[in-house]
Amino acid sequence: MVSRLSRRRFMAGSAAAGAALAAGCAVHNHGNWEFLSDAQAQTLAALCDEIIPADDFPSASQAGVVTYIDRQLMRHYRRHRAMYDAGLDEAEHLSQTRCGAALGQAPLQIRQEIATALTQQRPDFFNLLRSHTMEAYYGSPRHGGNRDAVSWRMLGLAEPPVRGRAQYDFSKGAAS
Repeated sequence: MVSRLSRRRFMAGSAAAGAALAAGCAVHNHGNWEFLSDAQAQTLAALCDEIIPADDFPSASQAGVVTYIDRQLMRHYRRHRAMYDAGLDEAEHLSQTRCGAALGQAPLQIRQEIATALTQQRPDFFNLLRSHTMEAYYGSPRHGGNRDAVSWRMLGLAEPPVRGRAQYDFSKGAAS
C-alpha cells in the first residue's frame, strides 16, 4: 500500500525541519557580525589590539581588523573557524580565571599576559591570528580592514588604484 503525502503534511514537515535547522544554526549570537558572536568579536578585538595597539594611529580593532576577519571566516578563512572558536574560547577562559572579567574588560596587564599565554598554549591559533591581523591592517580597505587606509597613511603610501579599473585621463578629451 502506497501512502501519499498530503500537501498539508508536507508543509507541516517542512516548517518543522526549518525550525530545527534554524535552532541548530543559532550556535552564535551574531549581532552585527557574519560569523562571530558579539562576545567573540570583543575578545578578538582585545587580542588584535595586543598585536597592533593604538599610538598616533588607530589600533587594529579601530582600523576594522575584526570586521575583516569576521567576513573572511565566512569566505576564505572558512577552514579556520574551529581554530578561532577554540582560541577565542581559551582566551576568554584565561581571562575569567585570572581576573573574573571578559578579556575586553580586563586590565591591560592581564590582556598582555593572556596574549603571551596563547603564544605558548595555542601557538597555531596565535600565529594565525597574528598573520590575519597584519593582513587586515596593512591590506586593501575594500575587504573591511585598514579602514580609511590608516596603515598606508602611517607608512606614507598613496592609495593604489583599485585593481581591475582602468585609469583614464579625461582631460585630453575624446579621440576623433
